[in-house]
Amino acid sequence: MSAEENKAVIRSFIEQALNNNELVAPDFVELDPMPGQAQGVEGLKHVLEMLFTAFPDLHWSIEEQVAEGDKVVSRYIWRGTHQGDFLDIPATGKRVEVPVIVIDRVVNGKLTDSRMIMDQLTMMQQLGVTPASG
Repeated sequence: MSAEENKAVIRSFIEQALNNNELVAPDFVELDPMPGQAQGVEGLKHVLEMLFTAFPDLHWSIEEQVAEGDKVVSRYIWRGTHQGDFLDIPATGKRVEVPVIVIDRVVNGKLTDSRMIMDQLTMMQQLGVTPASG
């Protein structure tokens, strides 16, 4: 598949609420798993459920994408209101905007592995868990 076709797969994945197993290979691998995340489609689904439970209005915006071969690099901002427990942090009611870079690999139209690099410090500062620097 071309780089443009691979980018379209990742865009479809995001646009379909990150919950369409038809776009994810059964042996999917998260290269940088979140705490407690299992591998495979079930591990991905569990993380997504955790995120949508904690941030029910969660929305991912693709800000930038580049692709080469079977790799797609996307820069996102995800936004949401912290209304449920997240990584042992009780709901704060605070709205967050979290910068994220994801490197995905697409083979035969399926997401096979992913590496999500999330600005956790910024998120924790916005939640009031970590003091803002300054």
